[in-house]
Amino acid sequence: MPSSTFLNLPTPKKDRIIHALVTEFSHHPLADAQVAPIVKEAAIARGAFYKYFTDLNDAYHFVYQLAIQTVHRAIPAPPVAHSAATYTNFTRSFLEQAVASEYFLFIKNHLLFNEQNVSTSVPLDSDAKTWAAATLSHAALREAIATSDSATQALILTRLNTALKHLFSEED
Repeated sequence: MPSSTFLNLPTPKKDRIIHALVTEFSHHPLADAQVAPIVKEAAIARGAFYKYFTDLNDAYHFVYQLAIQTVHRAIPAPPVAHSAATYTNFTRSFLEQAVASEYFLFIKNHLLFNEQNVSTSVPLDSDAKTWAAATLSHAALREAIATSDSATQALILTRLNTALKHLFSEED
């Protein structure tokens, strides 16, 4: 979590730092990311980076939360009833919003390389169908975001919907 010093920065400076973080984490897996390009692009001292964030992991988690909140903000909340259509439509909406987002490359890099660094698992008290549907949806999202071909993305979402129909015992 960023420090209160960072949160209280003037908006233009905070935005410049966020942009530099997004740029670095969009082009490099977290394991390869470095502070030097971030501070250079943000035009801040290296010491200031560590005044704002504990380390690169802390900065990454901040950007991850920001990206996910931004993408989710544009997606209507799914209905409480779980169905193949609910999960498929939510996954489709997330994919569309992510692709259109300023965080697209960050999200893509996250799904392909950095996912293990952020806990995004389904709560352990979820029933088996919820866990399976969320796991399938997430795997489909990872596959779809890895390709830039919309026809392939559509096929992945169709396959997801078919698998979820089986899971929820819905007619094909």
